[in-house]
Amino acid sequence: MLLRWTLVALVLGATFAVSRLYSKEVDSNNEREDAYRNIAMFTRALEQIRNSYVDKDKVSYEFLIRGAMRGMMNALDEHSQFMDKDAYEDMQDDTRGQFGGLGIIISVKDNHLTIVSPIEDTPGFRAGLLPEDRIMEINGFVCDGISLPEAVKKLRGEPGSKVTLKILRPQTREVQEITLERAEIKVPSVKDTSIIEDGIGYVRITAFNETTAGNLRRELDRLKQEGMRALVLDLRNNPGGLLRSAIDVSQIFLNNREVIVSTQGRRQGDEQVFRVTSREKPLTMPMVVLVNSGSASASEIVAGALQDHKRAVLVGEKTFGKGSVQSVLPMDEGTALRLTTARYFTPANRLIHEKGIEPDILVPMSPDNWQSLMTERNRQLSTGARESDFNAIKKYDIQLTRAISTLKGIMIYQARSSR
Repeated sequence: MLLRWTLVALVLGATFAVSRLYSKEVDSNNEREDAYRNIAMFTRALEQIRNSYVDKDKVSYEFLIRGAMRGMMNALDEHSQFMDKDAYEDMQDDTRGQFGGLGIIISVKDNHLTIVSPIEDTPGFRAGLLPEDRIMEINGFVCDGISLPEAVKKLRGEPGSKVTLKILRPQTREVQEITLERAEIKVPSVKDTSIIEDGIGYVRITAFNETTAGNLRRELDRLKQEGMRALVLDLRNNPGGLLRSAIDVSQIFLNNREVIVSTQGRRQGDEQVFRVTSREKPLTMPMVVLVNSGSASASEIVAGALQDHKRAVLVGEKTFGKGSVQSVLPMDEGTALRLTTARYFTPANRLIHEKGIEPDILVPMSPDNWQSLMTERNRQLSTGARESDFNAIKKYDIQLTRAISTLKGIMIYQARSSR
């Protein structure tokens, strides 16, 4: 027993020492002694569990230490996590734009498991789930204190299998149980490209993945050929995605060398500034960006950059406020650490995380409004229409209507100023 305890202590102590050297941080002798004292306490607890816990199948070193790693990461923040092989593969699938599940993006907000956004034409979208809905139970399992990876694992499953959610809608305090059938989720990132009226183009980005910027450029070129003179870029209910994709999309609208976003970490020298590097002429026509509480992460980077550079008017509601940088650090046996290492700041040095981006023109939409709009979109999808009927959509979409009127005002002002 003593030998085993000593070996574990030596391994943990050596691991800790290497990590401290790697980080190049200098500690005082007292701080080092305190660190080793805490490692010794952890090791004693580990051995007590191995000796006394009732279920002998759960006391292997691998099981206990992996559980401790999960707990350690969860204690940092809701976005840091230890990923086993399956969770790591799931994360890689997400960024490729195809995965299995319900089609809802989730996060932890105010200690509640919260829907950031339902993905269009998925089980979650068709069931009428909305941004800010709180998931109280998954198949009867109470979600208080649940970690994100645990929640994702419970929500995902084989296509065709079912899952029952208990949902609280904070705006109305309504609680409902919904049973959904899982499906293979495919995420087309650029949708509904069209000229709405009077030369005003419309493009909706549903996610930021590897193909988004290239697809957006092609769609904008097509709209310009069709006579587009102004643009509505819809980022509502867009939960984000890849940082590289957000940067590439921003470059379409900003001038060379302009700042898009910066990251600031804990240590001096960790700051990174991402600027426009494209030599292509940016799109300069009047522009409105639609945002709401379902716009998160990469969406907030794009919206914040265009707002700070006065390149676009933001219309809608305050964004979600997910502006932290997670670095994925691969480990042994296909596992990885997803660790928060920095936070995003807009070009004007505004913190995004837990603050969100405020629109220039606030246009609230009630849950009933959103429900009607989603019902109309579902109706159009079910008919197999190749293009959306915006006349029908505008009956329910007061934010889009306000965006159109804003652009018309800008276009009239520009026409008069050029005389």
